[in-house]
Amino acid sequence: MAYQFIHLESWSRKPDAKGRSTDFIFDEASREPIASVHVASPKPPTVIYGVGVDEVRQMHDAAAASAMTPGARGKPRKLDSKQKTLHTVVASHPYTVEEVRADPKKAKEVRDWERRTVAWLQEQYGPAVKSVVRHTDEKQWHVHAYVLPTHDPQLRAGIYHPGAVAKKAVKAAGRRDGEDGKALNKRADVAYKSAMRDWQDSYHEAVAVPCGLTRLGPSRRRLTREQWKAEQAQASALKNAVERAEVVKRQGQAYVARTRSETQVIRAEAVQIKASADRLTGIGGAVRAVVDGIQESRIRAEIRRDFARDLAAAKAAVEKARGEAVKARSSQREAEKRASEQRHAFRQQGQRLASAQQEIRNLSAALAAALHEPPPTPGAPTP
Repeated sequence: MAYQFIHLESWSRKPDAKGRSTDFIFDEASREPIASVHVASPKPPTVIYGVGVDEVRQMHDAAAASAMTPGARGKPRKLDSKQKTLHTVVASHPYTVEEVRADPKKAKEVRDWERRTVAWLQEQYGPAVKSVVRHTDEKQWHVHAYVLPTHDPQLRAGIYHPGAVAKKAVKAAGRRDGEDGKALNKRADVAYKSAMRDWQDSYHEAVAVPCGLTRLGPSRRRLTREQWKAEQAQASALKNAVERAEVVKRQGQAYVARTRSETQVIRAEAVQIKASADRLTGIGGAVRAVVDGIQESRIRAEIRRDFARDLAAAKAAVEKARGEAVKARSSQREAEKRASEQRHAFRQQGQRLASAQQEIRNLSAALAAALHEPPPTPGAPTP
């Protein structure tokens, strides 16, 4: 295991001091000869998300040509060529291209790293992420992301640079009491570094931790070989804990869904049985009331004579209803027995679910300890 690497930059159409502009960035991504002299054997990039580099270039040029910015007296004017109109992010994996091609296990790890990196980019920039491509013609396995704010009429790509935004905000607020220009610049630089540190931490939490990568390398912190090995082991253990927690979580969710489905089926059966029993009981009671009323009538003789046939049919209906009621009660007892057995099974399943939930809490606590965070409170929302 090694440490993460991710870098961002915003570009304008006018070349910078090193001659790099949006056109140069697109040429380099497309492996145009003029911009890829640093690559021994240039190869076209592979798109892993969004559209190709050429499509992004067309989108950028069209948006830059039509974008307007407020000018003097509020009159719109065309964009200044020095304005940042394209934002890029480069993320590199510790494995080399040769290692990934030679080892299926490492190839699988890199694919997971790419998937998590793309998801993080989408969370950071939303629909402004137009393309993510992979280059395999250099030593290190890496990807490039191209962020284009086409939803913004002013095409302000500089807003995606957290450090530059933080520094600009401090300077815009002006000096504090007793503060000179040098102190203001120093405070702005501190804000810049803090914002960039937060950005790196965000990537570390979302991508590096699940992939077993450390936040920083050993040389920048002057770690000994033993300290670096220990930190690598900790990163690997943390990765395994996260993976185990995800497995247990998925198992718990599947169990809950299955249990809810079974419960709904049993409840539906119980309702159906009860409705059937109620219906039979109502028929029997109504017939018995009619029969009793006839027997107590002052003109029972006349009714017996005139309605003897109907009375016989009514009595037959009563007997049939009684028989069906007995069957219904028997079926209800069997249903209650099944329900009792099911409740017992539910209790056992509930115990297994409680065990799985306890395992998740243990893993969550281990994860919090590894990240030096307070243990999660049961029932509280995940931060």
